[in-house]
Amino acid sequence: MNQIITSTVFAFVSLLSGVLGDSLTVLRSPSYVTFQDGQWPISGEKVPDLVSLTMGFSVREDLDWPGLAAGSLFQRPRANALIVVRGVDTLDFPKNISSYPLENPVPFTLDSVANTVHTLFADSTPVVLQLAPSEERLYMMGMANTVFEDLPVTLQQIRGRLSQDGSVLTSLPLISLSRNNEADLLFLSEVQVLYDISALLQKHKHLAKDPAPDLYSLELAGLEEIVRRYGPDSPQFADAIRILTSALQKFADDVANVYSNNAVVEVVTVKTFEAPLTRKSRSILQISNQGSLYNLAYKYDYDYAVVFNIVLWLMIVLALAVIVISYNLWNMDPGYDSIIYRMTNQKIRLD
Repeated sequence: MNQIITSTVFAFVSLLSGVLGDSLTVLRSPSYVTFQDGQWPISGEKVPDLVSLTMGFSVREDLDWPGLAAGSLFQRPRANALIVVRGVDTLDFPKNISSYPLENPVPFTLDSVANTVHTLFADSTPVVLQLAPSEERLYMMGMANTVFEDLPVTLQQIRGRLSQDGSVLTSLPLISLSRNNEADLLFLSEVQVLYDISALLQKHKHLAKDPAPDLYSLELAGLEEIVRRYGPDSPQFADAIRILTSALQKFADDVANVYSNNAVVEVVTVKTFEAPLTRKSRSILQISNQGSLYNLAYKYDYDYAVVFNIVLWLMIVLALAVIVISYNLWNMDPGYDSIIYRMTNQKIRLD
């Protein structure tokens, strides 16, 4: 009875967090990357591990999350694109896509995934792009320097792009948004970056055919400025939500088209990021005097089990080899077993 009540409460809390809290939404995924239907919450700090697993990479700690099913051993996505949207907890995406509650929304990066791509495919030409336009944070690796050479990345460059022909200022219905407001221009600048990335990917479709997977990570904070400037109940915020939702769906369609439906596109929506947990430092004397409360051993390295098994079995094999060789040498009859004795003995007889 208690187990049933606990399961019911957990399901209710999960459903409530999925409706009212931050979310992780999978806009596109290949047929061999299966996301299960359900309201299973995932921690924000585990999002990089989720991206690694969807790309077929291993992670240091198992991801105990039932939302992602076991994938194919012989196929991996050609690309993964993760877009983080700050300022809203959920967007009005179609109901037939997978969406999960996001718990503990701490800031995270995909640096570990980028390092894995660089290590495993150092001889290939992966495209790795990490961009936060509002903070002017940019990281490019591999062929990204060639593909996105003309991409405006600083706020000044993006503002200049907005004044050119074919920008979102002329192609999108702004309605209540203004061209003269700083918060509106920041939001529209990030939408412009989405459109420009899609256009540049369309021009370099040949790079999607190389064996190295590509990685894209974008962080959009313009919606957060809209909320701060106008409020969550304003028409400007509603128009911004509509524009951004449409832009993200178009971006997902373009990425899936470039990679022939072999790409995963996720959107993380968070109202505000929580401050990451910090550890309080203590002096060496304090640690040595107090000791551990439960007398626990220190954490072993991730490769400890591998190194231990290599050393252990190598020592066992060498020890057995020494024992066998020593036994055979001890019981060897020089007259019958030694080839040196046989050859020298025949030579003596001939002489």
